[in-house]
Amino acid sequence: MHRRQMILSGLAATAGTAGLSACATRGQAGDPNYPIRSDQQAQAYTAEELVAAGSRELGIAAEAIGGAIERIFAEQGDRPTAYIAGEEGSGAAGVGLRYGRGALHMKDLSASQEVFWQGISIGWDVGGNASRVFTLVYGLFHPDMIYRRYPGVEGSAYLVGGLGVNYQRADGIVLAPIRTGVGLRLGANVGTMAYSRQRNLLPF
Repeated sequence: MHRRQMILSGLAATAGTAGLSACATRGQAGDPNYPIRSDQQAQAYTAEELVAAGSRELGIAAEAIGGAIERIFAEQGDRPTAYIAGEEGSGAAGVGLRYGRGALHMKDLSASQEVFWQGISIGWDVGGNASRVFTLVYGLFHPDMIYRRYPGVEGSAYLVGGLGVNYQRADGIVLAPIRTGVGLRLGANVGTMAYSRQRNLLPF
């Protein structure tokens, strides 16, 4: 009888350990406290690397984009872990729509990862434009975490050397799109931007 109790106790302890392990695994997969501690070791880009890449992707002089990147670095107080290079089109007459496509680059990735974005806005806003976009990404440590919705206030955008800059934030991830292009976009609006693995016609 004593031996049987010992065996049952051992099985219960093993099951308890397995249960705790399973709970820990589930907690990591759905942990809302993103990023996790180990993510702090992720490689980040220097300002020099981003100026070179941004100049190449936007087709402008390094001095032009250098001022925008310098200001973003100063405001964020850190270095970005990724960037997105792409292009987009947008238009508005009270209600605005924006669609874009680009490639996500991270130092830890062997190749870039395709990303689409689409958004809707409401506000005092008239006009349209087509832009090339170079987006600095802060707080992204796993590429799949980019795919989410980001609230943004377009009216908070500012100009640096003729380039438009604004911020989008969600769950500890900060996007800082730098835009250049043709067209006219006036006014201030409030909206959201959703990033996805494939093109979505609905901007949600």
